[in-house]
Amino acid sequence: MTKRIFISFIVVVASIFTAKAQDVPEHAIGLRLSESDGFWAEASYQAGLNSDSRIELDLGVQGRNRFNALKLTGMYHWVFNIDGGLNWYVGPGIGGGLVDFDNDLDNRDDLETFGFVTGDVGVEYHFDFPLLISIDFRPEIYFDDLTDDDIIFNLGVSARYKF
Repeated sequence: MTKRIFISFIVVVASIFTAKAQDVPEHAIGLRLSESDGFWAEASYQAGLNSDSRIELDLGVQGRNRFNALKLTGMYHWVFNIDGGLNWYVGPGIGGGLVDFDNDLDNRDDLETFGFVTGDVGVEYHFDFPLLISIDFRPEIYFDDLTDDDIIFNLGVSARYKF
């Protein structure tokens, strides 16, 4: 009897962790707002690869008193269904960008580049109409001398139109 309960438990746990989303949209476009060492506004595009994976490209801008920045991030997501239109997703990514320094105090006008690797974990909800909202967490590991920290924690919210 104990063996049957154990096997049943393993089957239930395995089915929970292998449940896949059945409706990754073919395309979604929208806006991602995030906070990571400053506020970023990002144009976001997702392309479904199959029923449980997709790629995402985000083009972000950030403006401050002493610099303007542009960032491009590419992500790969595995998507898992929780219930109905509620999914969670996870995946790796890579990115890079440009920073334009314009600080009158030191007469500096430089253009610098940066690169990073990242991961992403988030939760999303698909409405019955063509809207997708999500919240995600992306730790980013930078390879440059521009940031004080090598790791920056990026928390974002998104709204996208599905088509």
